[in-house]
Amino acid sequence: QVQLVESGGGLVQAGGSLRLSCAASGLTFSRYAMGWFRQAPGEERRLVAAITTTGTTTRYADSVKGRFTISRDNAKNTGYLQMNSLKPDDTAVYFCAASDSRMVPTENDYWGQGTQVTVSS
Repeated sequence: QVQLVESGGGLVQAGGSLRLSCAASGLTFSRYAMGWFRQAPGEERRLVAAITTTGTTTRYADSVKGRFTISRDNAKNTGYLQMNSLKPDDTAVYFCAASDSRMVPTENDYWGQGTQVTVSS
């Protein structure tokens, strides 16, 4: 079965760092573009970052540009999101998604269950 499992979330103070991981199984991860999304309470899910199959091209939301870095290790079937200089507005549930047809995954693609990131003031 195809499965994406996020890990690495938690509670951190403003200005701190976290690294999220997305472990993929049941699919050939190297054939899929991967993205990170986040959803805060009462808000819609929004793109944080996306990366192509080889990792040569990346895309970031303006709100995280310069602070977050998306990467992947296809040999380990794992994607990553390094988050630095965290702000309270970064607080959300973070989701990993993978698509074999587009760079930025959609609802029709594979999704993980999410991991909570909470940034305190």
